[in-house]
Amino acid sequence: MAAPELGKLEWQAAADVPELLADPVRAALGDLPAWAVAIDPSLADTAAFCAEYDVPMAASANCVIVHGKRAGESTYAAVMVLATDRADVNGVIRKHLGVRKISFAAQDDAVTSTAMEYGGITPIGLPTAWPVLVDESVAAAGLVVIGSGIRASKLVVDGADLAKLPTATVLALATPSA
Repeated sequence: MAAPELGKLEWQAAADVPELLADPVRAALGDLPAWAVAIDPSLADTAAFCAEYDVPMAASANCVIVHGKRAGESTYAAVMVLATDRADVNGVIRKHLGVRKISFAAQDDAVTSTAMEYGGITPIGLPTAWPVLVDESVAAAGLVVIGSGIRASKLVVDGADLAKLPTATVLALATPSA
Protein backbone atom coordinates (compact mmCIF):
# COMPACT_ATOMS: atom_id res chain seq x y z
CA MET A 1 0.00 0.00 0.00
CA ALA A 2 1.40 3.34 -1.03
CA ALA A 3 1.96 6.04 1.54
CA PRO A 4 -0.54 8.89 1.32
CA GLU A 5 0.46 12.32 0.12
CA LEU A 6 -1.04 14.51 2.80
CA GLY A 7 0.57 17.74 3.88
CA LYS A 8 4.32 18.18 3.89
CA LEU A 9 4.94 14.93 5.74
CA GLU A 10 6.53 11.61 4.87
CA TRP A 11 4.08 8.99 6.07
CA GLN A 12 5.24 5.43 6.79
CA ALA A 13 3.27 2.24 7.28
CA ALA A 14 2.30 2.29 10.96
CA ALA A 15 3.34 -1.34 11.36
CA ASP A 16 6.90 -0.36 10.37
CA VAL A 17 7.21 2.34 13.05
CA PRO A 18 5.68 0.89 16.23
CA GLU A 19 7.64 3.37 18.35
CA LEU A 20 5.32 6.09 17.01
CA LEU A 21 2.27 4.44 18.60
CA ALA A 22 1.05 4.26 22.19
CA ASP A 23 1.01 0.70 23.54
CA PRO A 24 -2.78 0.20 23.34
CA VAL A 25 -2.85 1.60 19.78
CA ARG A 26 -0.03 -0.70 18.69
CA ALA A 27 -1.82 -3.68 20.25
CA ALA A 28 -5.18 -2.87 18.61
CA LEU A 29 -4.02 -1.76 15.16
CA GLY A 30 -3.90 -5.27 13.72
CA ASP A 31 -4.09 -5.18 9.93
CA LEU A 32 -5.95 -1.86 9.75
CA PRO A 33 -4.36 0.11 6.90
CA ALA A 34 -2.70 3.03 8.68
CA TRP A 35 0.30 5.29 8.22
CA ALA A 36 2.23 7.18 10.88
CA VAL A 37 4.56 10.14 11.03
CA ALA A 38 6.62 11.74 13.77
CA ILE A 39 5.74 15.36 14.55
CA ASP A 40 6.82 18.06 16.96
CA PRO A 41 4.77 17.23 20.10
CA SER A 42 4.26 20.94 20.77
CA LEU A 43 2.25 20.99 17.51
CA ALA A 44 -0.04 18.04 18.33
CA ASP A 45 -3.12 20.22 18.78
CA THR A 46 -5.11 20.14 15.55
CA ALA A 47 -4.97 23.79 14.49
CA ALA A 48 -1.21 24.07 15.12
CA PHE A 49 -0.56 20.71 13.42
CA CYS A 50 -2.59 21.58 10.33
CA ALA A 51 -0.99 25.03 9.99
CA GLU A 52 2.58 23.77 10.39
CA TYR A 53 2.32 20.68 8.20
CA ASP A 54 -0.10 22.00 5.53
CA VAL A 55 -2.82 19.48 6.30
CA PRO A 56 -6.35 20.74 5.60
CA MET A 57 -8.57 20.91 8.70
CA ALA A 58 -11.18 18.91 6.72
CA ALA A 59 -8.64 16.05 6.50
CA SER A 60 -8.15 15.94 10.26
CA ALA A 61 -10.50 14.22 12.72
CA ASN A 62 -10.57 14.93 16.43
CA CYS A 63 -11.25 12.31 19.08
CA VAL A 64 -12.88 13.59 22.25
CA ILE A 65 -13.71 11.47 25.27
CA VAL A 66 -17.06 12.11 26.90
CA HIS A 67 -18.29 10.95 30.27
CA GLY A 68 -21.99 10.51 30.97
CA LYS A 69 -23.93 9.57 34.08
CA ARG A 70 -27.38 8.21 34.75
CA ALA A 71 -28.65 6.73 38.03
CA GLY A 72 -25.14 6.40 39.43
CA GLU A 73 -23.84 4.57 36.34
CA SER A 74 -20.92 6.03 34.38
CA THR A 75 -20.48 5.74 30.63
CA TYR A 76 -17.43 6.73 28.62
CA ALA A 77 -17.37 7.09 24.86
CA ALA A 78 -15.06 8.35 22.14
CA VAL A 79 -16.48 10.85 19.67
CA MET A 80 -14.90 11.41 16.24
CA VAL A 81 -15.64 14.63 14.35
CA LEU A 82 -13.80 16.47 11.61
CA ALA A 83 -11.65 19.35 12.83
CA THR A 84 -13.98 21.72 10.96
CA ASP A 85 -16.90 20.63 13.17
CA ARG A 86 -17.81 20.34 16.80
CA ALA A 87 -19.60 17.49 18.49
CA ASP A 88 -23.23 17.91 19.60
CA VAL A 89 -22.42 16.53 23.05
CA ASN A 90 -25.55 17.73 24.90
CA GLY A 91 -27.92 16.72 22.11
CA VAL A 92 -27.28 13.76 19.83
CA ILE A 93 -24.46 12.20 21.85
CA ARG A 94 -26.17 12.46 25.25
CA LYS A 95 -29.38 10.98 23.83
CA HIS A 96 -27.59 8.18 21.98
CA LEU A 97 -25.73 7.15 25.14
CA GLY A 98 -28.94 7.34 27.22
CA VAL A 99 -27.38 9.48 29.96
CA ARG A 100 -28.86 12.40 31.89
CA LYS A 101 -25.62 14.35 32.35
CA ILE A 102 -22.68 14.42 29.98
CA SER A 103 -19.45 16.35 29.70
CA PHE A 104 -16.00 16.07 28.25
CA ALA A 105 -13.98 13.69 30.41
CA ALA A 106 -11.49 15.36 32.72
CA GLN A 107 -7.96 15.35 31.29
CA ASP A 108 -6.46 13.16 34.03
CA ASP A 109 -9.39 10.76 33.80
CA ALA A 110 -9.11 10.50 29.99
CA VAL A 111 -5.36 9.86 30.15
CA THR A 112 -5.64 7.26 32.91
CA SER A 113 -8.62 5.48 31.34
CA THR A 114 -7.12 5.28 27.84
CA ALA A 115 -3.39 4.83 28.63
CA MET A 116 -2.78 7.48 25.97
CA GLU A 117 -1.39 11.01 26.09
CA TYR A 118 -3.78 13.95 26.17
CA GLY A 119 -3.75 15.52 22.73
CA GLY A 120 -3.01 12.16 21.11
CA ILE A 121 -6.02 10.09 22.20
CA THR A 122 -7.42 8.04 19.34
CA PRO A 123 -10.31 5.58 18.94
CA ILE A 124 -7.95 2.72 18.07
CA GLY A 125 -6.97 0.89 21.26
CA LEU A 126 -9.59 2.33 23.61
CA PRO A 127 -11.14 0.13 26.32
CA THR A 128 -13.23 -2.50 24.52
CA ALA A 129 -16.48 -1.58 26.30
CA TRP A 130 -16.41 2.04 25.14
CA PRO A 131 -18.65 3.08 22.28
CA VAL A 132 -16.90 4.91 19.44
CA LEU A 133 -19.28 7.43 17.89
CA VAL A 134 -18.13 8.40 14.41
CA ASP A 135 -19.70 11.40 12.71
CA GLU A 136 -20.98 10.52 9.24
CA SER A 137 -18.68 13.15 7.69
CA VAL A 138 -15.64 11.37 9.18
CA ALA A 139 -16.83 8.02 7.83
CA ALA A 140 -17.22 9.56 4.35
CA ALA A 141 -14.08 11.73 4.39
CA GLY A 142 -11.57 9.27 2.97
CA LEU A 143 -8.14 9.60 4.56
CA VAL A 144 -8.11 11.51 7.86
CA VAL A 145 -5.35 12.39 10.29
CA ILE A 146 -6.01 11.20 13.85
CA GLY A 147 -4.00 10.79 17.03
CA SER A 148 -1.60 7.92 17.58
CA GLY A 149 -1.96 7.73 21.35
CA ILE A 150 1.08 10.00 21.83
CA ARG A 151 1.62 13.68 21.09
CA ALA A 152 4.82 13.09 19.10
CA SER A 153 3.12 11.45 16.11
CA LYS A 154 -0.05 11.21 14.04
CA LEU A 155 -1.84 8.46 12.14
CA VAL A 156 -3.66 8.53 8.81
CA VAL A 157 -6.53 6.09 8.32
CA ASP A 158 -9.57 5.92 6.08
CA GLY A 159 -12.59 7.33 7.90
CA ALA A 160 -14.60 4.35 6.64
CA ASP A 161 -12.23 2.07 8.60
CA LEU A 162 -12.98 4.02 11.79
CA ALA A 163 -16.65 3.28 11.18
CA LYS A 164 -15.77 -0.45 11.14
CA LEU A 165 -14.12 -0.49 14.58
CA PRO A 166 -15.79 -3.13 16.79
CA THR A 167 -17.77 -0.68 18.95
CA ALA A 168 -18.28 2.03 16.33
CA THR A 169 -21.60 3.61 15.42
CA VAL A 170 -21.93 6.18 12.64
CA LEU A 171 -24.23 9.09 13.47
CA ALA A 172 -24.95 12.66 12.41
CA LEU A 173 -23.40 14.13 15.55
CA ALA A 174 -21.49 17.24 14.46
CA THR A 175 -22.31 20.85 13.84
CA PRO A 176 -20.00 23.20 11.93
CA SER A 177 -17.57 25.17 14.10
CA ALA A 178 -18.32 28.85 14.38
